[in-house]
Amino acid sequence: MPNHPSIAEVYLKPGDYHFGGPYTRVRTLLGSCVSIVLWHPHARLGGMCHFMLPTRGRPASQRDGRYADEVMSLLCEAIALSGTRLAEYQARIFGGGHMFPGLAKTRRHHVGEQNIDAARRLLAENKIGCHGEHVGGFGHRNLIFDIWSGQIALKQTQPLAVQEPPAGKRPQ
Repeated sequence: MPNHPSIAEVYLKPGDYHFGGPYTRVRTLLGSCVSIVLWHPHARLGGMCHFMLPTRGRPASQRDGRYADEVMSLLCEAIALSGTRLAEYQARIFGGGHMFPGLAKTRRHHVGEQNIDAARRLLAENKIGCHGEHVGGFGHRNLIFDIWSGQIALKQTQPLAVQEPPAGKRPQ
């Protein structure tokens, strides 16, 4: 199926989400943000989000995909509209990396860890089984989700160390 001529490619930016059917490939690039991937193996439906923070912290008139709790609500609504049940989906969690290794020792619970905790909590609250996760660590992740098969491709890239030039030497 990867060479199917009508595969839709969807790229999620921070705050985006997508829910749909087969012949769709969803991609994103994650740092400290987190993606929850939901897949229905029998209906071949799936969704993915790219959230930035666990919660907004104050009420708002519209839900916003940048916040874990709000985007989960949007995904649950899309699932209900599809005629499937949330309990039938398999979930996976990705991201929550520490993007600044030099600060790792100074911050105990950085935003990536908060996002991971939020994703795990939301899956538990909604009684969705987590079938795997690739979270934390350093660097960013390139994530690709093929809805027709449920397959996920993941590449994690470690941050490069930037070295100071030797004393007395200036870059040209």
